[in-house]
Amino acid sequence: MIPATPTPAPAAGARRPRGPLAAALAALVLVGGTGCGIRGTSVPVDAGPAPSRVSCRVSGDPTSVPDSGKDARTGVYLVCSAQLVPVQRVVPRTGGRTEEDRLRWARALLTELQTPPSRAEDEGGFSSEVPDGLEVGTPRDGDPGTALRLSRIPDELPAYALAQLVCTFAGTAAVAGDESVVLGGPGDDPLKRFRCTEELRARPEAAQTTGVPVT
Repeated sequence: MIPATPTPAPAAGARRPRGPLAAALAALVLVGGTGCGIRGTSVPVDAGPAPSRVSCRVSGDPTSVPDSGKDARTGVYLVCSAQLVPVQRVVPRTGGRTEEDRLRWARALLTELQTPPSRAEDEGGFSSEVPDGLEVGTPRDGDPGTALRLSRIPDELPAYALAQLVCTFAGTAAVAGDESVVLGGPGDDPLKRFRCTEELRARPEAAQTTGVPVT
């Protein structure tokens, strides 16, 4: 490459070009650089996700239980910072372990997941992906006794919603205290067993791949 001829320094008192003339000279310099094989590139920098500013905590105690004995305090799983975090809610107490009691408890938990977060929960960064209109029913003939039938096929639910249901139902009276949940849809699709593991709580987006067919 032929060396560029040095540009003489401007004489004392000379004015530097401004406006359109200066822009034109700058463009010529860039073209000259390109001709010498120098190419401008834009390299993206992956700085990682933006830092989360939510606390994933509920301030105060919005779930105090009256002394009437008709209500119970229970945990439901909401979404916060792309993970599942339990919060405390108050639901009507069930009196036994009959199928009717179990269904009543499952419906109460589902209602809580469909209820918009309280002000304190919202300020803590909580949300719920469980859709309105989703219903839960009892098992059919031939289903395991603790199974729950949803009005939609579980695998067709949003992944975060399915993970919320699994972790909220697991270990409660809705599944007779079982740590796993057997869920099915309204049709003849096979039932699947889901477990609320630490991995699922950390990565709810994987919920649709964690179900094991029940034979």
